[in-house]
Amino acid sequence: MRKFSKFMVLGAAMMAFVSCGGGATKSAETQCEKECEVKECCLPVGVQLYSVRDDMAADFKGTLQKVKALGYDGVEFAGLFNNTPAEVNAMCKEIGLVPISAHVPLADMLADVDKVVADYKAVGCEYIVVPYVTEERRPGGELFFQMVDEIRAIGEKCKAAGLTLLYHNHDFEFKKLESGEYGLDYLYANVSADLLQTELDQCWVKYSGLEPVEYLKKYTGRAPVVHLKDFHIEGKQEGDPYALIGLNENETKKTSAFEFRPLGNGVQDIPAIIAAAKEAGSKWLVVEQDQPSMGKTPMECAATSMEYLKSIGAVCCEE
Repeated sequence: MRKFSKFMVLGAAMMAFVSCGGGATKSAETQCEKECEVKECCLPVGVQLYSVRDDMAADFKGTLQKVKALGYDGVEFAGLFNNTPAEVNAMCKEIGLVPISAHVPLADMLADVDKVVADYKAVGCEYIVVPYVTEERRPGGELFFQMVDEIRAIGEKCKAAGLTLLYHNHDFEFKKLESGEYGLDYLYANVSADLLQTELDQCWVKYSGLEPVEYLKKYTGRAPVVHLKDFHIEGKQEGDPYALIGLNENETKKTSAFEFRPLGNGVQDIPAIIAAAKEAGSKWLVVEQDQPSMGKTPMECAATSMEYLKSIGAVCCEE
C-alpha cells in the first residue's frame, strides 16, 4: 500500500509538470504547480527594452541578464546599442531570452528595409514593428495615405524573409478620417493581414477613450503581440503626454496629470486585457513603461510589473 501511495504521488507530480509545460523537473509541492489551473493557458511575457534604455546603453548584456532574472521570457528591442545582430542573438541564447521583436523607426526602414530585415532576422526576431510615425504621416497628415502604401511595401519585404510586420499604435491613430473610420482601422483595412498585424498598445487605446478589451477582440486573429501598459491620470490632461516619453521636447512636461505606472498601479484592468489577449489568439504579452514613476528606477518598475503579473497568476512556470 505504501508503494502504491508513492506511485500515486509521483504520478501527480508528473501530471503537474506536464500541465505546467515546464522543461525542468519540479516538485509537486511548488507554488507554480499549485496554480497550474490558472497557468495552463498563460501567455509568455516579454519586456520592451525601451523601458530600460539607459540600463541597456550602460550594460547591454547585464541588463538582459537582469530582465531574465526578473522572470521575463523574452524581449522586444529598441536598438542594438552598437552590438552586431549575431552578438545579440548569441546573448539571447546564452541568457535564455526569446528575441520576440524589434521597434525600428519607419525612417530606417524606408532608407534600407533590406538591411533592417536582414539584421533582425539574424537577431532571431519573429516580428519587426513600426513603433511611431511623425505628424505628417498620421491620420489627417499630408503623407498618411502614402504611409499606408509604404507600410504595405515593407510588409511584403518582411513576409518574403519569413518575418511579420506589426504596427504599434499611440492615441493619434484614433483620429477619424473623412470616411468616419479611425486612421488605425483604415490602415488595417487597407494592408492585408498577411502583410501587417497589430501590436495594440493598451495604454493608448484606453487614453483615446476606447475600451482596450473590446478593441483587442476586434482584431482577434491579428494580434500576436499585445503591449501591456498602465497609467495614472488625474483631472483633465494638460499638455502633451509625449513630452513624458521624450518625443516632444518643445512641450512642457505635465507629470501631475498623466503618469506611466507599473502594471497594477494604474487605471487598466490588466486581468481582463490578458483574458482578451488569450481569446484573440495572441502569442506574447509585452510589458512597456515609457518613463519610470512612483520613485522607482526603470528596472524596479519592470520588477514591480512582473511581481504583479505573478500575483494574478498570469506568468507561466519558471524553469
